[in-house]
Amino acid sequence: MDLFDTTQTALERAMSGTSARQAALAQNLANANTPGYQRKDVDFQGALRSALAGGKSAVERSSIQTVTDTSAALRADGSNVDPEREGSIIARAGLEHDALVSVANTRNSILRAAMGIG
Repeated sequence: MDLFDTTQTALERAMSGTSARQAALAQNLANANTPGYQRKDVDFQGALRSALAGGKSAVERSSIQTVTDTSAALRADGSNVDPEREGSIIARAGLEHDALVSVANTRNSILRAAMGIG
């Protein structure tokens, strides 16, 4: 029997995904005025959602992929980064990450209490 279940593994993968997404979004913001720069995003939610049906090993193998967003409107300089939109997305991604950390910490506290630690 594993100490950590599929849910804990999924939380860890989701936290890795939100961290990677925040890094990509920060890169977008840093390159907002770079002519021709195409915004990047990280797609992990779909892969993680599909992997959950396959159990813990599928979740562990789920991938975090950085993708180029070609759907956003191009500016005159060829870039498609809107700094205001990026700031909003970064804020939401930060809240998602904080929520995941909170859930993982609560699960760890429950596990420690069950083991009589702390």
